[in-house]
Amino acid sequence: MMRGRLRADPDLAQAANAALGKNTDAMGQLVGSLFGEAARTQFAPLWAAHVTALFNYARGLAEHDDAVRTQAMSAIAGYERDLAGFFAGASQGRLKRDDAEAAVRMHVDHLLHQADAYAAGNYTQADRIYREGYAHAFGLGKVLASTLLPPSVAATLGTPTWRLRSELTRLLGEHVVVLVAAIRAGVTNSPDFAAAGETVNGNTHDLAGAMDTLFGQAAARRFQSLWADHVDALIGYAGAVVKHDDGGRATARTELAAFEPRFGSFLGNAIENRMTSGALASAFRMHDGMLLREADAFVGKEYQQAHDLAYSAYQEMFTLSGELADAFGITVASRLPQGAVQTGRGGMAAVVEQRWHGG
Repeated sequence: MMRGRLRADPDLAQAANAALGKNTDAMGQLVGSLFGEAARTQFAPLWAAHVTALFNYARGLAEHDDAVRTQAMSAIAGYERDLAGFFAGASQGRLKRDDAEAAVRMHVDHLLHQADAYAAGNYTQADRIYREGYAHAFGLGKVLASTLLPPSVAATLGTPTWRLRSELTRLLGEHVVVLVAAIRAGVTNSPDFAAAGETVNGNTHDLAGAMDTLFGQAAARRFQSLWADHVDALIGYAGAVVKHDDGGRATARTELAAFEPRFGSFLGNAIENRMTSGALASAFRMHDGMLLREADAFVGKEYQQAHDLAYSAYQEMFTLSGELADAFGITVASRLPQGAVQTGRGGMAAVVEQRWHGG
């Protein structure tokens, strides 16, 4: 939403705002299920107001209006304190208010700093900060869940399978986010396309690292090759759509149709068929289908539909990561390191840019 405002995208900021509203409603429902309707009523307006203040900060950047930015930052500081107070109170003393405020402030700072970098045309830095902010949001979620849930329930979050589930969700969810951003940057010929490709590369690097940790180098190399085909075909499809190239679209669909069973077979073998290769292929066929329809909608300027499809594709990664984590099993999951994956190799940035521009 902030970047849409900085670029003055036609109708896109409003569509992004609707997606954020959906996310805010979902968070409010979660709070209400844990702490009751009164807590939901208290939380939802605070969260919505902090989103509005972030939008206003981006508006100030776009319009070079320091007064608007200053006013937005003042409002944000107030919402940081209020949100921290809410979380600290809901934790019944398990989360200190100072710790909560520091965590919320870091979340906001990531968003402000990526917007500053994006507005200045430093797209690589903007995307690096964005990835840091995305990873921090998962860490923030873990802290909140660990303190807001009853201790007996929160202890489950430290088990190997749940750690793996969270890390897979982070990486696969980020795959959707950064790939959608790269596709949109490409079809609009945005100057941040190269940086968006590098961001896809960073996510692929971390996914390959996870496969290395779990199954070894040979599996990581095979994953890298298959995943490259997957990303390349999706990027190629979007490029064909914007060029009205029906042949290119058909080629991309054919490549994806070949990828899905191959990838299902690869994963099925890796997890010793705890999920069948057919079920895995079907899951990624659904994933690819949503991303193809998202590209069609975006190119067709059906921005609300595009955001709805991107939102659904992201949500689907939560289901898939849970199924994969269960299938990988506790023995394999215990080998996953704490925190973000720090190993891995390769990526798709160069291939993405070359194929997009027909080089």
